Amino acid sequence: MSTKDAIINKLREAFLPESLDVVDESHLHEGHAGHRPGGETHFRVYIVSPAFEGKSRIERHRMINATLAQELSGPVHALAIHANTPGENRR
Repeated sequence: MSTKDAIINKLREAFLPESLDVVDESHLHEGHAGHRPGGETHFRVYIVSPAFEGKSRIERHRMINATLAQELSGPVHALAIHANTPGENRR
């Protein structure tokens, strides 16, 4: 299973999102720290879930980082997070 697929599966299971988009942006970081041939090192996550209701931006990021702890301690060098509630659905 690819790192991207693992991220998608874990986020779906943990947050039951209304929408989820995981973008591999590794190609944008060639020559920078953490980049490896083959990519799957730099990701951007767009997630909309009711699980974020009443949570601050920092709390939402912590929730996602905890869910993806294994990936963040291994293959993923950078993760940009856009986490919203259904009422905040924006990109």
